[in-house]
Amino acid sequence: MSWMESLDHVISNQLEALAPETDQSARFPRPVVDALAKAGLLGLISSKDVGGLGLGLAEASQVVSKLAQTCPSTAMVVCMHYCATAVLEQLGPETVRRDIAAGKHLTTLAFSEAESRSHFWAPASTATKVGNDVLLDARKSWITSAFEADSYVWSSKPLAVDGASSIWLVDAKADGLTLAAPFNGLGMRGNASSPVTAKQVKASAALGEDGKGFDIMMGIVLPWFSTLNASCSVGTMEGSLARAIAHVGGTRHQHLDTSLADLPTIRAYLAKARVKADMANALLQDTLAAIGGGRADTMLRVLEVKAACAETALEVTDTAMRVCGGAAFRKEVGVERLFRDARASHVMAPTTDVLYDFIGKAICGLPLF
Repeated sequence: MSWMESLDHVISNQLEALAPETDQSARFPRPVVDALAKAGLLGLISSKDVGGLGLGLAEASQVVSKLAQTCPSTAMVVCMHYCATAVLEQLGPETVRRDIAAGKHLTTLAFSEAESRSHFWAPASTATKVGNDVLLDARKSWITSAFEADSYVWSSKPLAVDGASSIWLVDAKADGLTLAAPFNGLGMRGNASSPVTAKQVKASAALGEDGKGFDIMMGIVLPWFSTLNASCSVGTMEGSLARAIAHVGGTRHQHLDTSLADLPTIRAYLAKARVKADMANALLQDTLAAIGGGRADTMLRVLEVKAACAETALEVTDTAMRVCGGAAFRKEVGVERLFRDARASHVMAPTTDVLYDFIGKAICGLPLF
């Protein structure tokens, strides 16, 4: 069975049945994560040298997008796992890399902080040398898969040198980590995304040189995070459109024997949404091509793709709600959940507003920082 066939099998046999409960109960999709691990998909981008599939960002994008069509919460868990794995593949210990490749280890990013807000590249949290240990203190504002993952790729101020940040590997079960409260909010309810406080937490290992965290964030993490976040938005659009089209085609007037799809206004709304979704996906595919080919416009595309796909997902899911009318507010139609989940992406750091500022600087020839 190919990796894509394995993914389809997990979606049809586990994810589709579990997705409603994941959302309604704000429950982490552990059975699906375990199924993805068993299928080798948590090790999708791990090197073959450590037992992984050895695939790259383009394939990771397909996985996240397909998962998001059914459950964006699960897609975001996998998105953040791949982002952290990309760092660990270059800088992490071999034992952890082998465990990820074998599906025994779920990882995630821990960058966002209450004090730094959208400026995730400049953390306020600290790292302090105490004997042979490095101890971390922080108020992380959101960690996806908080206390569900096995490790965090963690940012702090540098230990002893000048620089914006340093990056560490942290055992997610380490003493000194406190979950402020389980997440109970509007959308992305199942990815265990919660604030975490750290007090005197031991760093398992340094990832890269002290003070070089900015280079890791921009050189490794940002292309993966921006592109996979956009992939989640594209999948959310596809899922909402598929459900809206099924609803308008299957809802018939009892006496006139016509469906909602027979109304020109409904068709026009759906047509506009289809065009917007295709435009967003075209930008996503061009971004993947730019990254893969090392094009000169790669950073511009990386900045654009998250903002464009996140904002377009707001429009497309809104249209799906509109054309389904009152039925869209019923959970069994499946549109309102994707409508809510789409709202999460554009406020994830870097937010759309911050990205617009970066894009404006880039096209005006100004330094980004």
